[in-house]
Amino acid sequence: MGQRKRNTAEARKEAMKVQYFAKLNNCQSSPRKMRLIADMIRGMKAEQALGVLKYAPQEASVKMYKLLLSAISNWQTKNEGVRMEDASLYVKEVMVDGGRILKRMHPRAKGMGNRILKRSNHVTLYLGSKTAEAVNTENAETGIDNK
Repeated sequence: MGQRKRNTAEARKEAMKVQYFAKLNNCQSSPRKMRLIADMIRGMKAEQALGVLKYAPQEASVKMYKLLLSAISNWQTKNEGVRMEDASLYVKEVMVDGGRILKRMHPRAKGMGNRILKRSNHVTLYLGSKTAEAVNTENAETGIDNK
């Protein structure tokens, strides 16, 4: 492996250490329905988003609730000894992309058939910490490096 490739790989690993996310692939609901739930919690505090998702009537909210719990768990494994309330976690970004589409036929009159598209989606949820971002912006303003 070349030196440049190694350096970029190490920089990518360091960047991933401060990102807290969870992914859900091939979720069996349409992206359109999942985006409604994603728009509802984007930018909220993590505790508040958990409460909203727990009592939302949509089926997609149950899957998003579990995904948010997974992202919070990933944050806790990277930040042992820090309380979630002190870090003031919030939903930084939620991306809902289209996934695999299952194609089925529905029989119609005169020997014809209509296509039924069963859509799925991929969801990626990123958490942010307001305290860590405040420290990073202060360091950027003063020119201090965290290394």
